[in-house]
Amino acid sequence: MPTTKNLPRSIDAWLKQLDEVRLPIAGHHHEAIRRVLLDSRRSLRDIAERMQDSPAVALAVLREANRNTGGLSEPAESLEMALNRLGLKRAETLLGQMTVLDEAQIPLALCQLQLISLHASQQANGLFAGRLARLWQEIHWGSLLFLAPLWPLAASQPELFEAWERRVLGRGEPAGKVERELLGVSLNALCLALARHWRLPEWIVQGYRLLVEDRRLLVKALHIARDNEHTLHQQQVLDEDSNLRRWLTQPGNSILLANGLALSSHHNWSCQHHLRWQRLAGLYLQTELPDLQQLIHQQAALSARQHAQPGLWHPAEALLWPWEACRLKDLQAPAAPKINTQLDLWKQHCAQLLAQPSPFANVLQLTDSACQALQAGGMQRVLVLLADRTHSRLMAQQVAGLPDAAAQLRLDPTQSQVLRRLLAEPGQLRLSPANLAQVSALLPGSLKALFNGEHLILRSLASNGRVVMLLVADQGGGDIGATPLQIFGKTVQCIERALATFARRGA
Repeated sequence: MPTTKNLPRSIDAWLKQLDEVRLPIAGHHHEAIRRVLLDSRRSLRDIAERMQDSPAVALAVLREANRNTGGLSEPAESLEMALNRLGLKRAETLLGQMTVLDEAQIPLALCQLQLISLHASQQANGLFAGRLARLWQEIHWGSLLFLAPLWPLAASQPELFEAWERRVLGRGEPAGKVERELLGVSLNALCLALARHWRLPEWIVQGYRLLVEDRRLLVKALHIARDNEHTLHQQQVLDEDSNLRRWLTQPGNSILLANGLALSSHHNWSCQHHLRWQRLAGLYLQTELPDLQQLIHQQAALSARQHAQPGLWHPAEALLWPWEACRLKDLQAPAAPKINTQLDLWKQHCAQLLAQPSPFANVLQLTDSACQALQAGGMQRVLVLLADRTHSRLMAQQVAGLPDAAAQLRLDPTQSQVLRRLLAEPGQLRLSPANLAQVSALLPGSLKALFNGEHLILRSLASNGRVVMLLVADQGGGDIGATPLQIFGKTVQCIERALATFARRGA
């Protein structure tokens, strides 16, 4: 644990020290941005987009632009606006004053934090910017710079970030207690003070103000978000609290949500902390949790392709791990060894499904691997049905946990509105007590006879734009928890990839 003897112990003292820190920039980023600034053919938007590869430069430009206003105008909300205020000559001078280092000399903690910020920016762009198109610049730059108050701390005291990560994420110690020991102050309170002092975009200040001064509002929203399976009840509760409903519709919340998702997934995709942010984002977007999780995973993969760097951890790497695996498990408090052979087996089957070229000689082998992956992922009863070319018949191909007669099952989709809809396009239907009475009447009797219970998942999968497979699975008819649902979603993604690879095997 680092010594805190000579470190500041108050907000004001930390402000003074951190305000004087000059964030370093890698030499290749410095040269690339210098060339863009000198290129007269580039628009301000082109220059701003190029600067985002180096968050330290983006922060320096925004701080300088907002410092020069003398408090007479609103803070610049985007880098394009900041460049317009400063002018390219001043931006070039500012770039020349920055500390340039070899990438290996930049503190690892700073690089890791900035990678989390880049990941948060991708999440914000993918989840929110399309819905709030007119505000995409505010969403983009606000999400990228939300964690900026932490960057000078990571640059000047990298051991503090490492200690915080080890104790809070690895060992599960209370964040407030650890921060008081290491810093003498709350980290969120320090970030709020710095955001105000630097005149960062108002949405960033609003986010930290919520975390520090108005946590009750956030807690109420998180409590409502937990009931994500009953959207009507959620809406009724929100209708009764107009203040909370108004807050939940504010576009500025998008950058807090994106950073909450990025920072919590940095630890573990399946931890409760990350699930809380997912539920809150689902409530904000009015999106079902499984659909939202798929979007979040897609954005993480896109971020990894664009921003991953050797020696740094990107959460997308863990998407191929067993779901309960944790990057920091070796730092957690000692516990009895626990081996989950089912998850190891699930990982093996998913790896086989994702292999290229396709290891399957025929469809029977592929569906067998798919069925076993679903079982290893926690589904107790599984039925894999194949559709014929005209979608006039569904035939059982694989069964698990069901009577032998299930292997002979044949279904006529024309007799079921639910089956027709699932065959029309890829989709998922989840049966629960909330919709059982309505949906069950639309399912074939022979299928209902196999899956007695109140909880069931039906998922159709496509290949080359046409639905070819229907998966029916449950956990013995009982409630299907959030983690098994996540594993089911990940397994389906692997099966879809396997179908696509298998279809191209002769090309």
